Amino acid sequence: MKANWVEKLWINGPWRTLFLARNVRFFRGIHPLEKPFRVLDVGCGQGIGSQLLARHFRAVRVDAIDIDPLMIRRATRRLKSIPSPNIHFSVGDAEALPFEDESMDAVFDFGILHHLEDWQRGIREIARVLKPGGAFYFEEYFPASYEGPILRSILEHPTENRFDGADFLSEVARSGMTVLDDARETKYIVLAVALKHFRNEPGDQ
Repeated sequence: MKANWVEKLWINGPWRTLFLARNVRFFRGIHPLEKPFRVLDVGCGQGIGSQLLARHFRAVRVDAIDIDPLMIRRATRRLKSIPSPNIHFSVGDAEALPFEDESMDAVFDFGILHHLEDWQRGIREIARVLKPGGAFYFEEYFPASYEGPILRSILEHPTENRFDGADFLSEVARSGMTVLDDARETKYIVLAVALKHFRNEPGDQ
C-alpha cells in the first residue's frame, strides 16, 4: 500500500531525515559491514535513507526500490545534483522483490513492511534475496503507533493481518534469520538486525 499525502509529508521532511540518520548509526553500531557489498533499500521514498547507507555503510552498490513511481522520480531528481553513482533507483514491490536469490549482502527496511497486506511474504522475500550470513536491518512500527483515533483518520494502512513485536520477530525466525542482541523494542516500534542462517545451520527449515 502506497503512503498517503500526510505520511509523505513526514517521510520526506527534515525530522524524518534526522530520525533515519540516528537509526542508521544505531544499525552500524550493532553490525557494521566491513567488506565490499551490495545492499537493498526497500521502500526508499525520495532516497534519503539510500544516501545515508551509501555514506555510513560505504556500500559498493545500493539498490533502492519503491512501489510508488512518483517517489522514484523524486529520488532520481534529488540525486542528480549529488554525486551518487552507486545508488540505483527503480520501481519495485516489497512482496515480489525484482532481484535474484542470494544477491544482497544486506537489506534495510525503514518502516515499510507494516504497509504491506502480506507482511509475512515481505519478510520471506527479504530472506530470499539475502546471501547466507547477510543482514536484515529493520525499523518497524506496530499498530499502537498508527491506529489511534486521530491517526487512523489521517493515515492509511491495512487493517487486517497486523503484527506486534512477537509476531514480527517470530516470522523473521521462521524465515531463517536470527535477531542479534541489542534490539530495541517498545509498544510502538522495533529496531533490530537479523542475520540469515548459513545452509544447514541449526534452526533452518
